[in-house]
Amino acid sequence: MISITIPEIDVKIEQRLQKVLANIVPIKPICGFVDLHEIPRDKGGIILFYNKQDELLFVGKARKLRPRVKKHLEDNVSPLKPHREEINKIAVINVDDAMEREIYETYIINTMRAKYNTDKVFFE
Repeated sequence: MISITIPEIDVKIEQRLQKVLANIVPIKPICGFVDLHEIPRDKGGIILFYNKQDELLFVGKARKLRPRVKKHLEDNVSPLKPHREEINKIAVINVDDAMEREIYETYIINTMRAKYNTDKVFFE
């Protein structure tokens, strides 16, 4: 039997209000997230979207993490578009190898039962 261990989360951000300080230009939030700059731009990996109750909503993978997260939060064709108001936390796991990303994504979707993933689902 194959044993899969999910890697540790590398970056975790939550929706928050930004403290506005004098002489500092505020960051424009995207869906309430002001810390998207903490997500690596040029690394590949797995993206996990959670709600306030820490329920896993959606799992995705990307060759470039930050642009993909932004697309999920802004794009009109994202499978998360009707559920964006539920997202409260985003976690990112850096995984460079494309095959490993595919395996981890499918494994996480099925073991953690991501609510809005409709493909790659093997549970009922």
